[in-house]
Amino acid sequence: MWGCDVLRIENVHASYGKKEVLHGVSFDVKRGEIVSLIGPNGAGKSTLLKVIAGLLPAREGRVWIVKNGKEKDLSRLSSWERIEEGIGYFLQGGKVFPNLRVYENLEVAGTGMDKEKMEKNVEWLCGLFPVIKEKWNDRAGLLSGGERQMLSLAMVLLRRPSLVLLDEPSAGLAPRYVKEMLEKVRELNEQEGITILVVEQNIREILGISRRTVFLQGGRVVDVKNSKDVTLEILEELFFGKK
Repeated sequence: MWGCDVLRIENVHASYGKKEVLHGVSFDVKRGEIVSLIGPNGAGKSTLLKVIAGLLPAREGRVWIVKNGKEKDLSRLSSWERIEEGIGYFLQGGKVFPNLRVYENLEVAGTGMDKEKMEKNVEWLCGLFPVIKEKWNDRAGLLSGGERQMLSLAMVLLRRPSLVLLDEPSAGLAPRYVKEMLEKVRELNEQEGITILVVEQNIREILGISRRTVFLQGGRVVDVKNSKDVTLEILEELFFGKK
């Protein structure tokens, strides 16, 4: 199935108030890919994910998904409708309900789901994230940072999305959890076939698992490369303006 566009971003402009952050962003994500989105702070990476997820309206341009061979313009869909279309969004830092137990967090994430389907998906998640089963009755606020990130990702995955947007999934984690989290991202892609667009601060690690890399600078796409072809010189030019 790789080679078929699943997400297409066309000339997207977005603003916070009068401050325009994205200036005509265009690229595509193909089915079965991990695509990394990298750039300096303030480049607009997280803003773009919010636009795709429906949390921030595009001032201009379109975001399209391809589902069952048909294109659909997301512009008229709410964030909830985009979830129903198979888009999952992991917010930076991983969001959980700290006063609720682990299983209660999953129940909230599964609001409105068919009970049998939810139970089946929770069983799948427990296999994918053993910590969920181990900490089932613990309050989420008592989990370690890495465990909270895993729970937050599990909540995103509960509805079995076909496309997942990850905003710095390893942010704030100890090195051992960074490796574990990004290996989990690779596993989701390779074993579950989930297409992933990821913003990640650990550039070396994300280049190792992504197929392509989109370079964002000043709210514009300045290059798209196969991740294996990204060199230190290319990164220095992007982040520091060195050639």
